[in-house]
Amino acid sequence: MNVHEGAQEGTARPAEAAAPARHSPLRHLGLSARLFLLTVAFVALAEVLIYVPAVANYRLSWLSDRIAAAQVAAMVLDASQGQSVPDDLARHLLTGVGARAIAVRGDETRRLLALDPMPDSVADSVDLRQVSLWEAVRGAWRTLVAPVTEPIRVVGHGRDGFDLVEILQDEAPLRAAMVDFASRLLLSSLIVAAAAAGLVFVVLQVVIVHPVTRLTRNIAAFADDPEGAERSIRPSRRTDEIGLAETALARMAQGLADQLRQRRRLAELGLSVSKINHELRNMLTGAQLLGDRLEGTADPMVQRVAPRLVATLDRAIRFCEATLAYGRASEPHPTRRRVTLAPLLEELQDLAALAAGARVAIRAEVPADLKAEVDPEQLLRALTNLVRNAVQALETARCVAAPEVRVTASRDGAEGQGAVTILVADNGPGLPAKARAHLFAPFKGSARSGGTGLGLAVASELIRLNGGTLTLDEGTPGACFRVTLPDWPVSAA
Repeated sequence: MNVHEGAQEGTARPAEAAAPARHSPLRHLGLSARLFLLTVAFVALAEVLIYVPAVANYRLSWLSDRIAAAQVAAMVLDASQGQSVPDDLARHLLTGVGARAIAVRGDETRRLLALDPMPDSVADSVDLRQVSLWEAVRGAWRTLVAPVTEPIRVVGHGRDGFDLVEILQDEAPLRAAMVDFASRLLLSSLIVAAAAAGLVFVVLQVVIVHPVTRLTRNIAAFADDPEGAERSIRPSRRTDEIGLAETALARMAQGLADQLRQRRRLAELGLSVSKINHELRNMLTGAQLLGDRLEGTADPMVQRVAPRLVATLDRAIRFCEATLAYGRASEPHPTRRRVTLAPLLEELQDLAALAAGARVAIRAEVPADLKAEVDPEQLLRALTNLVRNAVQALETARCVAAPEVRVTASRDGAEGQGAVTILVADNGPGLPAKARAHLFAPFKGSARSGGTGLGLAVASELIRLNGGTLTLDEGTPGACFRVTLPDWPVSAA
């Protein structure tokens, strides 16, 4: 058992030890270091693409110079008219060319200038008349890496009556000249590459890396304090992609900061409302107990008003409890059923008492048998908000001689296949353009001083939860809101 466990541990340790090796070391480098390495790599690649052909071309040029020098010797051979060349002159010609032997061909004749016996074979043969880039690079690489002691054969074009010139050349002088040229070229290439890489690196640092680093720092600072106005980046005057990114980031940061501040204020407002609801529920409960006692009073007026008062207090208590239970501003899902609209709309007439001196009249016109499939409490709350807004608007507008709010309801289509339309219209001056722009937006659609703009927003949400729509009819005198309720349930978003 011990041996088996030891074997398992022995096999697990190499895997654990090899796991960190999978991570590339470049992952720990920043953008500047990666950019520097990429710049050096690309510049080095460009230098290699230039350096290697340059060395190969130098080799061909050096051999071509030897062929050109052999042309002079060919002219001496041609001037000898077939006579033998003195050894001293031949040695002087061969030394000047740097070759062991020179052979020329022209006019169907071949002439040879050599002092030593011709070797049986050569180490390499270079034909300068037709040589490709690949052959030139391969020959230069062989000369530098694997030099030979045997002579090499070089063939080139002839001139002045010669078809070709051929020489036998030792490779040692060629390699020495190539090493010297390659060293000097390498040094100059390194200097140029370093200067180019440094210049490109500095330019990229100024143009790209520093602005991106500024964006990164600003994003991190904004994440630490999203509501701080000083965290927002100040866009530069750049018109490229980075300038557009700075502008977009500044706009996004400003918008998010405003939304977060608004959400924080709404959260604080919600907490305050929850506290108010808690205390208001206790007060309404006491008022409900007093209303229950009023039901036992024999006064006919009290008998008529007490049930409505108790029902209103009961709805207010349930609404406060629902607000405390959900702890949020959204409404609970409606309990829809078919209800008769006439009793609901009659309760709206009591809102006329909101106007000073009861100068605003509320008239409800609805067929006695008209029914709609809604949550009655939510519909009554929505219509109450619409009528209350109309009464308050008419009370403010003193120019209306006989202020009136009309609530009418009708059916479009057969029952079960159509929709119920409820109109809440007043004969006031109508809504101003500022209120129309944000009609159903919370805290924005108020048309009077001191208003919160929540009435229409709450009414729109309640109607939408019941599968209907709330819109403002354009082109009508005063303000006319249209509530459309389908007969059959519609999935609420």
